[in-house]
Parts: sequence; structure tokens; C-alpha cells
Amino acid sequence: MQARPNPTNHPFFSLLKPNILPLMSISTNNTHESKSPISTPTSKLLTLIKQHMSTISMLKTLKLKNHCKTTQVHALNSSSDNNTNTSTNPHRIQTQPITINSILSNSISVTECLLPYGLPITHFLEPPIDPFLKSVNLVESLSDLHRRIEISSGSDKSWIFLEQYSLFCSIGDPKLLRRSLQSARQHAGDVHSKVVLSSWLRYERREDELVGTSSLDCVGRFLECPKAALIHGYDLDLISVYDHCKCKETHIEKNVVDNSIGDECSTSDEHEDGDFVFCIGDDEVICVRDKIAALSIPLKSMLHGNFMESKRDKIDFSRIGISVEGIRAVEFFSRTRRLDSCSPELVLELLAFANQFCCEEMKHCCDVYLASLVCTIEDALVVIDYGLEERASLLVASCLQIFLRELPSSLYNRKVLDLFCSFEATQRLSMVGHASFALYYFLSQVAMEEKMPSKVTIALLVRLRECATQNWEKALALHQLGCLKLERREYKDAQCCFEEAAELGHVYSMAGVARTKSKQGQSFSAYEIINTLISEHKPAGWMYQERSLYNVGKKKILDLNNATKLDPTLPFPYMYRAVAMVETNQIGEAIVEINKIIGFKLSPDCLELRAWFLIANEDYDAALRDIRVLLTLKPSYMIFNGKMRADHLVELLGQHVRIWSPADCWLQLYDRWSSIDDIGSLAVIHQMLINDPQNSLLRFRQSLLLLRLNCQKAAMRSLRLARNYSSTDYERLVYEGWILYDTGHREEALSKAEKSTSIQRSFEAFFLKAYILADTTLDPQSSPYVIQLLKDALGCPSDGLRKGQALNNLGSIYVDCEELDLAADCYINALDIKHTRAHQGLARVLHLKGERKAAYEEMTKLIEKAQNSASAYEKRSEYCDRDVANNDLSMATQLDPLRTYPYRYRAAVLMDDQNETQAVEELNKAIAFKPDLQMLHLRAAFHESMGDFVSALRDCNAALCLDPSHKDTVDLYSRTRGQATDLHV
Repeated sequence: MQARPNPTNHPFFSLLKPNILPLMSISTNNTHESKSPISTPTSKLLTLIKQHMSTISMLKTLKLKNHCKTTQVHALNSSSDNNTNTSTNPHRIQTQPITINSILSNSISVTECLLPYGLPITHFLEPPIDPFLKSVNLVESLSDLHRRIEISSGSDKSWIFLEQYSLFCSIGDPKLLRRSLQSARQHAGDVHSKVVLSSWLRYERREDELVGTSSLDCVGRFLECPKAALIHGYDLDLISVYDHCKCKETHIEKNVVDNSIGDECSTSDEHEDGDFVFCIGDDEVICVRDKIAALSIPLKSMLHGNFMESKRDKIDFSRIGISVEGIRAVEFFSRTRRLDSCSPELVLELLAFANQFCCEEMKHCCDVYLASLVCTIEDALVVIDYGLEERASLLVASCLQIFLRELPSSLYNRKVLDLFCSFEATQRLSMVGHASFALYYFLSQVAMEEKMPSKVTIALLVRLRECATQNWEKALALHQLGCLKLERREYKDAQCCFEEAAELGHVYSMAGVARTKSKQGQSFSAYEIINTLISEHKPAGWMYQERSLYNVGKKKILDLNNATKLDPTLPFPYMYRAVAMVETNQIGEAIVEINKIIGFKLSPDCLELRAWFLIANEDYDAALRDIRVLLTLKPSYMIFNGKMRADHLVELLGQHVRIWSPADCWLQLYDRWSSIDDIGSLAVIHQMLINDPQNSLLRFRQSLLLLRLNCQKAAMRSLRLARNYSSTDYERLVYEGWILYDTGHREEALSKAEKSTSIQRSFEAFFLKAYILADTTLDPQSSPYVIQLLKDALGCPSDGLRKGQALNNLGSIYVDCEELDLAADCYINALDIKHTRAHQGLARVLHLKGERKAAYEEMTKLIEKAQNSASAYEKRSEYCDRDVANNDLSMATQLDPLRTYPYRYRAAVLMDDQNETQAVEELNKAIAFKPDLQMLHLRAAFHESMGDFVSALRDCNAALCLDPSHKDTVDLYSRTRGQATDLHV
């Protein structure tokens, strides 16, 4: 057992000063080569070699700068310092060395300097194994989850929602993930689960990044309140996951502290005459025998039983291990049931005494009192050993809450890591009820996201496996262990983990088994494994993608094409085909291929790959654009397979392009924003932020663009930075309002907007308020108020980019109010300041006026101007005949397969034509890779109309698993369930 700190040598809550190490900075000076006065073959060779060595020196300097400047403490694949583990990246790099012949031929080009590690080759490309549960029949799994949620209760329901979270990881929607965690916390009954889940919710919102906030601050939401988490029992008064917290009200505080300590009014404070004394050395403490005996059964037996102490007036407690002050505190507590004026050290003595003599009430009071004093990591590290040794569950929970609410930074504390990673410490946590699957699931997720050293992540996953009880828990732990060991090139161990996970029913782990067998030279066996999966299960895109790794030539390309057909959201097939084109010197075609997925799914890997292609094509401006956007998504991103920081490539590319002035940047931003070039706009904002990193307005614009591109995590990070860099209170309140709105807390967001306008009238405050009201409940009574808010916003100072958006929104509300002429004026005014999206609103007005052809032409203008035109094609389909509409919708699907309306439209048309089977199959195509609520509801309705009530109920259950409050699906579910029951009767 680990020795606990001595309270006399270690103050209870002393502040620990961190060791502050000076940061090393290396300055590099550009060296300029002087020309040799003698022009001879020898001098030319010497000059060329010097130029080459200068280039190599520059690259080495960059590597040294990378090593010193990187914020990444360890790489996840740090199994070898000298051998980069390329299996962690979707594509591997083969270095193309520069030879003496290339030096002599003076062929060291700018491109070769910018691509020092060469271009990727197809031989080394492979996709990662996803480290989460992936069902081969996701709709059936979702349906089963919803059925179980309906019939479960209490803590069982909380655990099912955690299982739901693990399944939603394969969908990747942050809102779904957050809702699962909220539901799990809502139904948690024990303190440990509440602490873990409330901390997890806080981590998901990354409130640790908000300047001026403490980890124990209550942000006003009950589910995340640190005080509410320490109260045992189910929260019966909790109606919704969005309920406000009342921790600042007196009665809640009493629940946390006073009521836990005891009813002070039930005992008398008057000192009764003592009838015996406890002796501690030469000191005596007068006590009341009946009061002391009432503290516990052992003390009652000692003082009123057949022991010698029951006959004595003086009882020697010198060897018990308690001080005189401690005995006096025991005596005081025996009469008052209070811990008035007791120091923390004295309460620790009482805790030990209570454990020794089984005084449960005293132990609980000490536990609550000490738990209420833990406020910092330093506090928690000092007292958690006491809590573990004395089995003080609430004190340990309070310390645990500090560690978890300080994530991810707390995981870089060695003492905290030892507590969570070592087997002995986990056993001690388990003895007080604070080692659970949920705890280690949370910790392992954080470790993987933060790219912690692989040994740390493996230790946490091993603990996760030990805490797993249900099959899905064991499968998840084993699958993630397999993924990490595969990255560490521990192929045999990884294969064992994947095989065990597969035996527990996780079919996707067979892809890991095949991959590890291939790494061990058993490619044919790997091929047979995946081939068996395809034949035994409904084929999925990832199955063909995996089989392509073990195929060659045309069969490989055929598998990749099938993978894209079944699941167009998989990046690897596009990347492989693009790299294959580069190998045959078709760089332009390769860029077109990678553009296909970047057009609807932005990812760092694809952006980096396209940047390489653009550099090879000597399009340095476009390459710089992509690297800037990549850095916007991941500011510390390492390119060239982790060998160089991306911001250093920005510096190198900057030497070969024209750098814009601040005024030029605003003009460029205006042009790109107007042409709906979101990627280009992000790149311009990134350049502007290099010169002005604390510009909150630019950070806010950045977040808006990222939300358009469906990069929600990066968008929220930009929004938090906008809030942190706000120079005024009214501006900060606006950004806090947007953060609350984007996390589903609309009432609180509205309150922030109102508070901001009370301080100062501003465009963004009025716009936020109008946006929330219009999105929540827009009815004829509230529309005039929203219109006035937007007019107030337009009357405040702002730029054309934002005013165009306000005019566009105002026009939309006028349309809903049937004020078509006023709406048209708004859209025309928006177009006058180049708000290109207003073409869509104007087209809607023209259509409502009966001018369908003009509406079609208006949408054509939008298609011609917009860089991202998938939504424009989709909208234009409403203003043309069916054949033309089908062409537009096909184009929309080609540009963005994630848009669901084209599938639903085509299915509805087929259903109208009595082609029921084809209609269902059209929906099946999209549901296979995107289980969308609307498509599941529509397919359930189709099944109902066809009399297939079993399939209809399955789809309803799956849809309600995604959104249990969707009214149309709830009604359809009730109706279909009744019909199914009547049919069986």
C-alpha cells in the first residue's frame, strides 16, 4: 500500500508551485551563397554541391525547429525513435533521394525543396482500422437499442445510453454523441457514474479552453453541475437534459453539505455532565457514556457490554492513535452531530477513528466535510490517499471529479497517471467503488484523442478490459487494444485482441485480424477472411475497401470502385486512385479525383495529399491555401508522415507566392465569401490571423465557415477562442451565446444575447437573438418581433458579409409572412452587396409569384457563381420538370452524396409510380452509409404502406434511437405497433 503523506510535514491544501522550465528557441539566419569568380567545370560542381548542401541544411534546421517548437508531447506510434511508424497514417511516404546526377544536372527544383520526402506511392497506402464499434447492420443495432431503452429503468438505462454512445461513434455526429452522454447522466443514480458522465460532458464541450473559468464552476446546467454530481440517488426532479441547475439556491447547498452532516436541530448543544473520561497520556477528556456509545455498535459493546471498560470511569485511549484534540472532537460530535471549527487535519483523525470503531454517521460527516474542501488538483493529490485508505467514497469521488474535470491537462501529471494506470491503484479505487468501465472508457478516449504516449493509452485500455463485464464492453476494449498494438507493430498481440473481439460478436474486428495476418506475410489468408465476410453478410463499403488491400491490378481498382459505390464517404479509395494517377504522371486527373471527396467531406489527410499534388503541379498558391486550411482544422498538424510541422511548409511556400497586405486580405475574403468558396475563405482568414491572432471577429468568421463545412469540433474551438479574445463584455456575451446555442441550450443563449444588447446595441447581439427566435418558435405573433430585431441589427455597424446574411434572413421571414415584395427587396439588396446565396431566396419568391422559369434562371445564376453548388442544384430541381429535376438531383448527389433530399425525392417518385421495391432500394443506398432520421422515417412509411409492419417497426425504432422526440416518427411508430398487434391477434 502506498504510504500516505504526513499531515504535519505536508500542509493539507498547500499550493504546489510548478517547475517552470525556460523554452529553448533556435534562431536561423539565411545564408547566401557567393558566386565563384572562376567558371570551370570543377567550380560548377562545387557550386552545385554547395547549393544542394544549403538546401539539406535548411531542411535539417527545419527539423530541429520542429523538434523544439512542437506542442505534441509524444506521437501515438512512438514505438521507435528512428523508424517512423507509417501505419498510423492513411498514406505512407517513400522518400525519393536526391542523387549526385541530379546535382550535376542542376535539377534541384523548387518543387523538390518543397517536397523533401517525395510523393506517396500506392504500394504503401492503407486505411486505418477505425478504433470504435462498427455494426454490420447498423439499423438493426439502433432498433435493438431503442427497444431496450424503452423497457429498461434506473442504472440499466444509463448503461444502455453509454452503449448507444459507443455505437454512435461510427456515425460521427457530435450532437448524437452528446445527447447519448446527456441521457446516460440523466439516468445515473450513483455518485461515481454522475461524476464520470458530468465530467465527460464538460470535456466534450472543452470548457477547459475558456479563459477565466474554473473546473468546479457550475455553468448553469444541472447535468454538468459538480455539486449535483456528488449527491447520491436518481434526480427525480429532472425533466429534461437541458434543465437549469439550482445549485446556487440555499436548499440545494444544504443537500450537499448540511443535510449530509446531519440534522443540527435534533440534538442539544448544551453540555451534559460527563460520567467517564478518555485518557490520552496525561490528558483527560470528559465524555457522556451514552452519547459515545450511540456512535457505533462496537463502542456500545465496549461501554455497556461485558468488557472491563464498561465498569471503568477512566479509559486509556493512548494507544488508539488519536490525539487529545481528536478525542475532544469525538466528544463534541457525540453530543451535537456537528464538526464545528474542526481543521481538515482534525477531521482526518476523526475519519480514521470512525473507521476504526465503525462510526458510520461520523464517517459520513467527515467524508462530506473533506469532500467539500477539495478544490484543486494539488488538494486532490494530497488527500486521495487518505480517502482510499479510509474507504471515504465521497472524498475519493471529489478528488476524482477534480482530475476528470481538468482533463486533458491532468493526464500529463505523473501522479494522476499513476493513479489511473497502475494495477494496484486501480484495485484501491475499486475497493471504494470508483473503478468502472465508464471511467476508463472516458480516460482511454481522451488519451487517444490527445495522442498520449502509446504505453499510457495501452495501460488505460488494459484497465478498461479489466472493468468490462458485458460483451460489447469487452469487444470495444479488445478492439481498441488491437488497433493500438497494430500501430505499434505488435502484430501477434494485435491479432489475438482482434480475434477475441470478433468472438464476442464484433464482426468488424475481423478486418483487424486480416490486417495483422497480412503484416505477418499471410496475405492470402487475409483475403479469404474478408471474402468470407462479404459472402456471409450484407456487403458494405469498408469490406470491399479492406479486400482491395489484398488484391492487385484491375481487381484492386474494382474493389475500390465498389467501396465508393456502397459508401462514397470513405476517403481511402479516392486517395488511392489519385496517387495511382500521379504515378502515371496524371497530376491534373489526380487533383480532380481528390477534389471529389474534399467537396463534401473535409479531412486533413485529403487536404495534405492535394497540397502535395498541387506542389508537384507547381500551383503554390493553391497548395498554400490547402495547408492553411489544414492548420485551421488542426493547428499542430505534422505533415510528411509526421516529419515536419505544417506551419513550416507555409513559411517555405510563402517564399514563392505573393503575400497579401491586410487590405488585400479583406478584398480576397469578400470575393471568396461571395463566391461561396468556404475553403478559400478559411485560408484567407488563417493568413489574417497570423498577423492578428487575437482578433475575435476573425475567429468568429472562422467558426461560421467551419460549421458550413461540417467541421464542428474545429468550429467550436474557433468560437471559444473568439470568446477568449473578446475585448468587451457585450462581445464576449455574444460568443458565449453562440456556444450555448450550438450545444442545444437556446434559452440560455437568448439570455446572453439580451444581456449583451442591454450593455450595448450591436449587430451580432441582435442577429443572434433573431436567429434563435426564428429557429425555435416562429409564428405569426413572433414574426414582427424577429423582423424588428433584424432591422435593429442592420442599423448597427457591420460589414457587407454579415449584413448580407441579415438581409437574407429577413427576406426568408418576409416570405413566411407572405410579404413577397418586401422579401424580394431584401434579397435584391443582399445581392447588391454580393451576398450570392440570396439568389436562392429570390428564386423562391419568384416561384411563389408563379414565375417558375425566372426562378429556375435565378438558381442557374447561383450555380454559375458558387464554388460549392450541390445545394443549388438540389434547390433548382424544385423549379423544373421531372426529367430535368432528376438530372439536377443526380448532380447534387454526385457533388455531395451526404445530401439526403435527392434520395428521398427519387424514392417518392418511384413510390408514386407503384415501383415500391425500387423506392425502398433507393433509400437503402443512402441509409447504408448514412442512417438519416428523415430517410428512416420515409422508409418506415413505405414499409407500412406495403404491409410490412415488422420492417416498419424496425425503422421506426432506429429513427427514434436517433431522435426520440421526432413527432412524425412517434405517431407512425404508435400506429404501426397497433397494426402489427392486430395482425398477430
